[in-house]
Amino acid sequence: MQLRINIPPLTRVLLALLIAISITHQITRYIFGGLDQGFLAIVPQWSLFYPWVYVTATFAEQNVITLLIAGATILYGGKYLERAWSSTEFGKFLLIVTVLPNVAATFIYVFWFAITRDEKRAMAYIQGSVALQGAFLVAFKQLVPEHTVTILQGIVKVRVKHFPAIFLAANTISGFVLGTDSALILAWAGFFTSWTYLRFYKKQLDLAGTSTGGSTISGDASETFAFAYFWPDVIQPPIAAISDRVYNFLVAIHLLKPFSAEDVETSNVQATARGEGGLPSLLNPGGRRGGGGGKREEAERRRALALKALDQRLQAATASKQPSAPAPSLGQSAQGPQAQDHEPSADSQA
Repeated sequence: MQLRINIPPLTRVLLALLIAISITHQITRYIFGGLDQGFLAIVPQWSLFYPWVYVTATFAEQNVITLLIAGATILYGGKYLERAWSSTEFGKFLLIVTVLPNVAATFIYVFWFAITRDEKRAMAYIQGSVALQGAFLVAFKQLVPEHTVTILQGIVKVRVKHFPAIFLAANTISGFVLGTDSALILAWAGFFTSWTYLRFYKKQLDLAGTSTGGSTISGDASETFAFAYFWPDVIQPPIAAISDRVYNFLVAIHLLKPFSAEDVETSNVQATARGEGGLPSLLNPGGRRGGGGGKREEAERRRALALKALDQRLQAATASKQPSAPAPSLGQSAQGPQAQDHEPSADSQA
């Protein structure tokens, strides 16, 4: 009987790279007496001469424990995302969330050295899959936010939508208390890179069929993927106010394309279709999510948004056949009571 390896092709390549680069990294460090001269990991002072390290550093783990964590991240996260998105889209995502956080971390360390003149900052090692872990958690927050992960035989239950905040909090505390500043920087860089790409740029299939631009839509303008919704409820209003100002500034200088009312409407319906329409289970990619998740409060709110959006489209279609009748307000129908003067709310923008 032939053994069947149920791992998508790109995920297999990533696992092979992780093992090969991590082993080679340790061998070169042993040969050079604890240093690999920046051949595989990022050393800010040298990395300009070895540009490939902005990719390889993500797969150069320092010890067995971090190697196992990285392996589990790539195996389970890669299997899920590659099947949900396709190998091509998953590959684009990987390239972005691997290279950009490493480049950002390098600039931060160079700037840190320029201010403090501390040689340790110029010679610091930047490596590991922390940025990739943060990026994957953001993707799971988008795809299966209401999925519940049970730990310690059900004693601890955490919804996927809470994992990014927990991950960032843990790495931030560790960075200040234990001095793991590279992990702190990579965690935040991976989070912001992943969210920005998924929020504003990534192409995705229109599962709900509401987009007038074709079978794909750009980004995710849904309310539940807004920046403020990554944090506890009590601090969401001030974060939403700040993120709204940042979003408006980036739109004003033409770095971001503003979301239209239709974008918000389509993304809200898309989020409902994605949550209700059969994405595979997070830890069992071959199966489907259970029906219990659809009864959650968040799913009910999404369903209400979808029904409101579809009702608006029906009214608009009816009004187009009767020119004398007043047309409904697209902004208010798409977004509910939060919309004002056809402008998406802060939570729907950033």
